[in-house]
Amino acid sequence: MTLGAIPFNQVSQSALIAYFHYLSFMLCFAALAVERIKLRSNPDRKEAIAMIATDIVYGLAGLTLLVTGILRVLYFGQGSEFYTQNPLFWIKVSIFIVVGLLSLYPTITYVMWAFPISKGELPKVNSQLVDRLKLITSIELIGFAFIPLFATLMARGIGYP
Repeated sequence: MTLGAIPFNQVSQSALIAYFHYLSFMLCFAALAVERIKLRSNPDRKEAIAMIATDIVYGLAGLTLLVTGILRVLYFGQGSEFYTQNPLFWIKVSIFIVVGLLSLYPTITYVMWAFPISKGELPKVNSQLVDRLKLITSIELIGFAFIPLFATLMARGIGYP
């Protein structure tokens, strides 16, 4: 297969999958940072919709990160044995799972905001909820900050038997 004058071979596919993997990671981190910074008590309609949209971007980027990660392990990376036999890989995956599970609470919260917004009302957001969401988002950001550390160590063969 060719992509214009560029042959679209396994190497090109691998590079494209890796690119989308890295891009989706950056989008996840950016969306979380925006959520953390913009979160406030009693948002106006525009702010509430922006938070919902930001969480949608986060969710889609997270899904893309998962899919491209699986593709890299199975088809476009170092080979599944390289990953699955390395305990650092499982630490990295565990962090991703924990971050994903933590993200359920904010996501459900933002989905619940859509109901009053659809009726022309504003969501009721008190300071306790904001503090809880900021704490969860901060933990998610810390978790995401550690994922590239483990990926970098793995890429250098650390942890591989």
